[in-house]
Amino acid sequence: MSDPSTFSEKPLPLFDVDEAPMAPLPSGKLPSYLRDHRKRLRARFLSGGADALPDYEMLELVLFRAIPRQDVKPLAHILLETFGDFNGVLSAPLARLKAVNGVGDAVVTELKLVEAAAHRLARSRVMQRHVLSGWDALVDYCHTTMAHRDTEQFRVLFLDTKNTLIADEAQAQGTVNHVPVYPREVAKRALELNASALILVHNHPSGDPTPSDSDIAMTHQINTAAQALGITLHDHLIIGKSRELSFRSEGHL
Repeated sequence: MSDPSTFSEKPLPLFDVDEAPMAPLPSGKLPSYLRDHRKRLRARFLSGGADALPDYEMLELVLFRAIPRQDVKPLAHILLETFGDFNGVLSAPLARLKAVNGVGDAVVTELKLVEAAAHRLARSRVMQRHVLSGWDALVDYCHTTMAHRDTEQFRVLFLDTKNTLIADEAQAQGTVNHVPVYPREVAKRALELNASALILVHNHPSGDPTPSDSDIAMTHQINTAAQALGITLHDHLIIGKSRELSFRSEGHL
């Protein structure tokens, strides 16, 4: 058995097989050109942050831990070609990720760990905060969690009397162009949480946040139910791939 001290990097304990479809290196050692490449990437990231690296190099950094002894650059490029950009790779469905040659459990785990961390960080910036004075952070959170979904999701943000966000809940999941929403259930949940105001959010997987007639009708139904209970509907945001639409700004509320 090789001396473990000869390895410059060790594989993750849960996964002991590299997954990229490339020939294994002699003795399992990382050659100097790959070792130096990884060292340079890490140094650039630590000194310049994410802005110092293009998407494929950021993705390489994530893949280093999943595939510790092989060149991950080809796989990084394949993933970007398949899913469009760094965010698209992280938020891609598990089945589609695993369909990419060279992607297995170790790679999926690393990608989904980074995605979950991004969601948790974005959520921490809006939960228990005054929403209306931190609107940009709220919009960023909605984009982080919803912009790259391949099916529609409808979420409700519940606010207290001080417009502090007290709960963020997914109320319904749908298809690529429809999500069922029941105004009665939204109003019922608002009462359970003792919420004083609401913000509705849903995404359009097509990327175009233009509201449909059914989006507008559903929003009016929820607004009517909320008003009857003394609850304010502040806005309804539709999240597209690169931009969002506000019902209030567009005059729909």
